[in-house]
Amino acid sequence: MNGLIKLDALDRRIITLLQQDASLSNAELAERVGSTGPSCWRRIRLLEEAGVLGRTIRLADQIKLGHGVNMLCNVRMRTFEADSVAAFETFVQAEPRIMECFSMSGDWDYLLRVVATDVADYETFLMQRLVKHPSVAGASSHLALRVAKYQTAIPVA
Repeated sequence: MNGLIKLDALDRRIITLLQQDASLSNAELAERVGSTGPSCWRRIRLLEEAGVLGRTIRLADQIKLGHGVNMLCNVRMRTFEADSVAAFETFVQAEPRIMECFSMSGDWDYLLRVVATDVADYETFLMQRLVKHPSVAGASSHLALRVAKYQTAIPVA
């Protein structure tokens, strides 16, 4: 099984609209998708139970919150022993400035997106936290000049 959930057209419209604006009331959402309030509510609950819809959040503007620097950081591990990988991923989960972490194939083992107030703030994080982690063998950083695209909505086919 590939884990895909069978969605009908109404489910797809609900998911698309909720990804654009999760603050819509159930009545507003039902009206926009051409359904009734109770039907819409039941479908949302089923989509949540199936794991298609996760928690409801509000997106914050990182620049207005003082984190205008995005760094992309490649990380190389010392070893791939299970406890070493688990310790690194626990560190990543606990570090609030690491926004995303991808396990990679190729020359580097992980790719992190790290936010910082400025380059000096990132350097402090890099030198005092990341490369001092016992699981990390090395890192390479890339400064993102600007964000050309940022999207949170997954395409709903």
